[in-house]
Amino acid sequence: MKIAMWSGPRNLSTAMMYSFGNRSDCAVVDEPFYAAYLAMTGLDHPMRDEILASQPQDPATVAEQLSGSNPAQKPHFYQKHMTQHMIDGVPRDWMRGVVNVFLIRHPARVIASYAAKRENPVLDDIGFRQQAELFELVESWGQTPVVIDSHDIRDNPEGMLRKLCDVIGLEFAPDMLSWPTGGHANDGVWASHWYGAVWNSTGFAGAEGPLPEVPHELQPVLDQALPYYEKMKAATIEPV
Repeated sequence: MKIAMWSGPRNLSTAMMYSFGNRSDCAVVDEPFYAAYLAMTGLDHPMRDEILASQPQDPATVAEQLSGSNPAQKPHFYQKHMTQHMIDGVPRDWMRGVVNVFLIRHPARVIASYAAKRENPVLDDIGFRQQAELFELVESWGQTPVVIDSHDIRDNPEGMLRKLCDVIGLEFAPDMLSWPTGGHANDGVWASHWYGAVWNSTGFAGAEGPLPEVPHELQPVLDQALPYYEKMKAATIEPV
């Protein structure tokens, strides 16, 4: 089974990769289109040169790798994807051959977390618009996209992971509830900049508190993102 997990940044996505990566039967890949995205857009991200050197910059090459044999002949292949990387010119047909899951998080939490790492994000930086577009694309193919809210996972990791596995037809493994400190062997080269908290973790963080205050200057980004989030929220796996 190939599982494509689609989220924006600061969205429990790395913890979820570590969760699946701790299964003995599952290979993982970390944001495989990142270098192609930077090469195609010219954007200046932290560690840009290192990222460009670490991955194929041709998105067609990446798509071919994702749809080919699973790494290390593992039965399952978990692919951590950032929705904002799927710009025009990045192939999408390969998505027909994977189980597409959409990981969402309230945009107030995403914006507050992202702004602490990279100043003044705009809507396209945080992936909500692109996530909704990919959701609609998968629906247009006659598939039923799976949507899960990171808030619900942090509230009840075992319950929600069991439910997710059941929905996608994968046997739950207790190993998914914890992982070693220090990161994963398949972390992207950018991990040292972004993954500090999850590197120090051994499992999912506890339940989230109240929504954070979003700075006044970022309120328009929140207002733009909310309708996309609410559309996806209506399709989520119900919390247990």
